[in-house]
Amino acid sequence: MNITNCTTEAGVTVRPKTVTEKMLISMTLVIITTLTMLLNLAVIMAICTTKKLHQPANYLICSLAVTDLLVAVLVMPLSIMYIVMDSWKFGYFICEVWLSVDMTCCTCSILHLCVIALDRYWAITNAVEYARKRTTKRAGLMVLTVWTISIFISMPPLFWRSHRQLSPPPSQCTIQHDHVIYTIYSTLGAFYIPLTLILVLYYRIYHAAKSLYQKRGSSRHLSNRSTDSQNSFASCKLTQTFCVSDFSSSDPTTEFEKMHTSIRIPPFDNDLDHPGERQQISSTRERKAARILGLILGAFILSWLPFFIKELIVGLSIYTVSSEVADFLTWLGYVNSLINPLLYTSFNEDFKLAFKKLIRCREHT
Repeated sequence: MNITNCTTEAGVTVRPKTVTEKMLISMTLVIITTLTMLLNLAVIMAICTTKKLHQPANYLICSLAVTDLLVAVLVMPLSIMYIVMDSWKFGYFICEVWLSVDMTCCTCSILHLCVIALDRYWAITNAVEYARKRTTKRAGLMVLTVWTISIFISMPPLFWRSHRQLSPPPSQCTIQHDHVIYTIYSTLGAFYIPLTLILVLYYRIYHAAKSLYQKRGSSRHLSNRSTDSQNSFASCKLTQTFCVSDFSSSDPTTEFEKMHTSIRIPPFDNDLDHPGERQQISSTRERKAARILGLILGAFILSWLPFFIKELIVGLSIYTVSSEVADFLTWLGYVNSLINPLLYTSFNEDFKLAFKKLIRCREHT
């Protein structure tokens, strides 16, 4: 969501960048852009070429990777040139297209994180019933909904930007902060409401997981193990996606879903029959769950919160920021598209194996 050099139009003089500054900035941003492209391409290829990853939950991850790839391909390169050249050289039409694509793709990336969190919440709190509903069609509808909402959030400025003078060509390509209602509407829809939803969902996911860990840790010897084992196996067959042995996750909350299933499976390892050891395992899993959720939420909040705080205070005419600060906060948000493929795949063994397979295939070619 590039809203750079906005203070220039407010009459603030911007110091031209030196050649050294331009080189350092361009090199840094090119590296970020290249890594974002490569990592998201790797996720897409891994899911497309690995049959074990062909699951509805992973299709959401794939769609997120496609969205972040679009940010890297369509948005970041023009932003680099704009920052380095200190002015817009590509004309009015390209400016309009770029701003619209920028807002749509960044909003869509954020909303993808919402539907992934929602998918994980349903998976852990209502595993058996949701396993029947968790289909490719449902995942497709979720993705379609995300793109539709993103378009409705990002497109309104086209209606009033289209009345601007086309001659002379614009030297700046910015989203004007002259519509306070739209500023509030867009920031709420693109970030603050999704942020609230994500925080609530992951809070409930963590407490649901913690409850399951505690039940597992405090459970006594189960009677009629043979009968329970058969029932558990039947339940696992019914909810294949959630079976511990077959489960293939798409994000770090896998550990929670595995725990949800393992509650139904009696402990056959005698070492785990001791309450002290069960409690220790429970505490370890709780700490791991907290660390994983901390990474997910921390990366998202640190990437986008500063940008959207800036958008509100500038849009409400509370304060103005320099173009350098605006550019930094914009790219801090873009970095989230680099972090997403790392966070949502690096904790999963199936993705790790798929990546290793891709690397081996590349070495043989």
